[in-house]
Amino acid sequence: MKTEQSIKIQPKQTFPLTIKRLGINGEGVGYFKRQVVFVPGALPGEEVVVEATKINPKFAEAKIKKIRKNSPFRVQPPCPFYEQCGGCQLQHLKYDQQLKEKRDIIIQALERHTKFNVGKLEIRETIGMENPWGYRNKSSFQVGQKDGKVLAGLYGMNSHQLIDIDHCAVQHSQTTEAVNAVKSVLDELNIPIYNEKTRKGIVRTIVTRVGVESGELQVVLITATKELPKKDLLIDRIQEKLPNVKSIVQNINGEKTSLIFGKETVKLAGEEFIQESLGDLQFELSARTFFQLNPVQTVKLYNEVKAAAGLTGKEKVVDAYCGVGTIGLWLADQAAEVRGMDIIPESIEDAKKNAKRHGITNTKYVPGKAEEVLPKWVKKGWKPDVIVVDPPRTGLDRQLIQTILQVKPEKLIYVSCNPSTLAKDIQTLSTKYDIKAIQPVDMFPHTAHVESITQLILKM
Repeated sequence: MKTEQSIKIQPKQTFPLTIKRLGINGEGVGYFKRQVVFVPGALPGEEVVVEATKINPKFAEAKIKKIRKNSPFRVQPPCPFYEQCGGCQLQHLKYDQQLKEKRDIIIQALERHTKFNVGKLEIRETIGMENPWGYRNKSSFQVGQKDGKVLAGLYGMNSHQLIDIDHCAVQHSQTTEAVNAVKSVLDELNIPIYNEKTRKGIVRTIVTRVGVESGELQVVLITATKELPKKDLLIDRIQEKLPNVKSIVQNINGEKTSLIFGKETVKLAGEEFIQESLGDLQFELSARTFFQLNPVQTVKLYNEVKAAAGLTGKEKVVDAYCGVGTIGLWLADQAAEVRGMDIIPESIEDAKKNAKRHGITNTKYVPGKAEEVLPKWVKKGWKPDVIVVDPPRTGLDRQLIQTILQVKPEKLIYVSCNPSTLAKDIQTLSTKYDIKAIQPVDMFPHTAHVESITQLILKM
């Protein structure tokens, strides 16, 4: 006897559907004959007619054929590439409603993956942006060629068709201007463009980054070979078209890979890095440095971490997954000591440099995994009062969760970019910790992403 109902929907079947909520990827979710159906572009409260596009054992995917009843929050997406590009998922939803739905995505994850009485948890309203457009400080656009013309953009949804994007609604205007300028120079000088199929040609990707506070601009050309024809002319023309460019860099990646950067980076002109500020902290960003894509919201996020940590100047703080040290340095002025670790040695070097540059002396950074480094410190008699974790989308390492449960810091601040892994992790942590509050923050308006800060307090 089968306990699970198999999907009865047939491919290409057309049927009516009422959309109940948004899924974790921003798609509408409805039920047809008690089967879950995901519909990209549909909004909660809408009555739609859909056509099944893909049947999976536990759910179906479908596309909208007709909207019978529109959501009052549906708006016209301002971006002409919105339908094809797939970089944003929610431009068709009014912004203040996006913030409500993102909070709901966290609630759904908690209902699905935890045994908590979710209605009793303090889940605050999502912190949004006053101006939710043009916020991304970095773009990585693939380069291609069609009918002799240079294109730069992103691959379309579920396709290998390169969409030439000359304007992106969520990119900082300076990055857009830089990509268009570089594209026209490559065209004008007839520089060979890399072709993925034949693996011939040179320029693969244009990466641009702007210091939102400093206004400094960096252009990175990712090439398949170290040789770059007409190099001097190319640099001159880019500098002519972009007088404020501070750094022009070449990165060599000849591998057959979906990774953007290769291992070797060469400075072509100007500096190797640009400056950026977060509040009172300044950072040097080289081509490969990881840095938050939305500095305006990052400051709000870090201030919420600081508020949740509630430091008095006496606490020992661990910044696990510390990267270049941003969160720890943000907290350092209110802590007795901050210690951070990260598996990327270059990040640790940057974290040390960043602390030194700001004259912050109560920090210590070491390369390694938090679950291996932390027990050594505890063994030597150094026990943290507060641990801040900001893990990747996969959530906390199992071993690190066990380490935290053994070390028992009084407070744990969990910065999450994935509600599902957050829910699973805090369910495990709830054996020793109470969930005090969850604060969603919208770091990526018009996309389905939602970050959050969870404050966990050790049970007495």
